[in-house]
Amino acid sequence: MKVELPAPRLKGEMSVEEAINLRKSIRKYKDEPLTLEEVSQILWAAYGINAWGKRTSPSAGACYPFEVYVAVSKVEGLKPGLYHYDGKTHSLELVREGDLSRPLARACLNQRHVETAPINIIIVAHYERTTRRYGERGYRYVHIDAGHMGQNIYLQVTALKLGTVAVGAFRDREVKKVIDVPGEPLYIFPVGVPEN
Repeated sequence: MKVELPAPRLKGEMSVEEAINLRKSIRKYKDEPLTLEEVSQILWAAYGINAWGKRTSPSAGACYPFEVYVAVSKVEGLKPGLYHYDGKTHSLELVREGDLSRPLARACLNQRHVETAPINIIIVAHYERTTRRYGERGYRYVHIDAGHMGQNIYLQVTALKLGTVAVGAFRDREVKKVIDVPGEPLYIFPVGVPEN
């Protein structure tokens, strides 16, 4: 099942300076769904296509070593499930139905915010896309690229007055089992409406 996402807004109500100033890690979320428009905007900021026909986050040598997945539990207009984000067509492809928030949280050392967030954005690395060009140095570049994407997510979430936190503490093998997709899970971003 393919879901066409609403077009991203290219002008927001908050400046990048304000978003940088207000950015913080938020781990407590209200029991409220996100809108499809919010999810669309965040995914575009993470790994969509910009005005130059390039990804919105930079990549060493334009190798683009990531695939982006969204574990959805509460989004208006979307069934719970695991979705793959296609930045080129700005759409979601359903990988598997069902709410993965509880098993994903267990794999993330029982971090409650992973379970309570309406979505978890999962960044999956394919190191070979970068290492075939840069050799061993490519591993470093993939991690640098992940940081670029993470900051885009943080700033866009902040501009939408939502909350997120970068999660790197998880059992790789268990996360891989939960999502069951090719590649190496590298970064997880739960996103929700802040409690405060």
